[in-house]
Amino acid sequence: MEFRQLGASGLRVPVLSFGTGTFGGGGEFFKKWGNTQVEEATRMVSLCLNAGLNLFDTANVYSNGLSEEILGRAIVGLRDEIILSTKATFKMGEGPNDYGSSRFHLIKACEDSLRRLRTDYIDIYHMHGFDGVTPVEETLSALNHLVESGKVRYIACSNFSGWHLMKSLAISEKYGWSKYVAHQAHYSLLSRELEWELMPLGMDQNIGTLVWSPLNAGRLGGKFRRNVPMPADSRIAQGGGEGPPVPEDFFYNLIDVLDEVAAETQKTVAQVALNWVLQRPTVSSVVIGARNEEQLKQNLGSVGWNLTVEQVKKLDAVSERPPVYPYWHQRNFPALNPIPDFYAKR
Repeated sequence: MEFRQLGASGLRVPVLSFGTGTFGGGGEFFKKWGNTQVEEATRMVSLCLNAGLNLFDTANVYSNGLSEEILGRAIVGLRDEIILSTKATFKMGEGPNDYGSSRFHLIKACEDSLRRLRTDYIDIYHMHGFDGVTPVEETLSALNHLVESGKVRYIACSNFSGWHLMKSLAISEKYGWSKYVAHQAHYSLLSRELEWELMPLGMDQNIGTLVWSPLNAGRLGGKFRRNVPMPADSRIAQGGGEGPPVPEDFFYNLIDVLDEVAAETQKTVAQVALNWVLQRPTVSSVVIGARNEEQLKQNLGSVGWNLTVEQVKKLDAVSERPPVYPYWHQRNFPALNPIPDFYAKR
């Protein structure tokens, strides 16, 4: 397993990390993701560690805390061997302070996550989304307190806009507080908007990207084919997808090319899609999920090899979509943008 530096931090993380949103199956929404319980979760953790994957990602809202509880039980006796990542911000109760990134909520949320995970520290603590109501200074001061108290090792964010992240970095710099070292973001061959602003920002500020949903809620998992009914057991069919609808022609044109490259490499469609993400700038780790052990084993096969330059270019071309303003305008002037050639206007 390859390890990469996580942004500007000294922490090295495996290029694949395991997302536990499938643990628990609590509530109608998360049932569509999966329903892994403690016994199978323990076997999955063992499979990951045997493959060299030691970063496990969860969130307090996954099955309303049940994912953290199951992960906590699955890693008993293994805490020193793993890197633990969890998140806060979204709603965890009916009270007026049971959501957001206020000092009040974050300190309680962190304590609750520590209890569920059966640990006394979290390695990477993410703000699951940007709180535009709470002053950014309050959020970052609270996070800095958690770092200084030893309850959190590194802080990160997720689902931020470019200005959200840049403002946060500037405020941390101003006060000498802990900075976000990573951004957990949605990115795949079907969703390349990260490249428009967040990836250049990450390159400029040395922010590592932890990619969530690299298979786009299973759309790139190899089950979907042109003129074939959608599999009934897929997450999309059950209403568990993420992001806006994907144009049908665009999607199946991409699937056709993925099939070609999979045949050339003797890998699965999912392994090809994951390997493509792993070769992008700023990507420190790709969060893989799995409903069962077989899916996990297949996803672990996306490392230890690389697509060729020609295969990457083929996938780049078929997955390219016109950017919105001002990014299309900026790409008209590649000489003014110090980013790799494949992000410049062709």
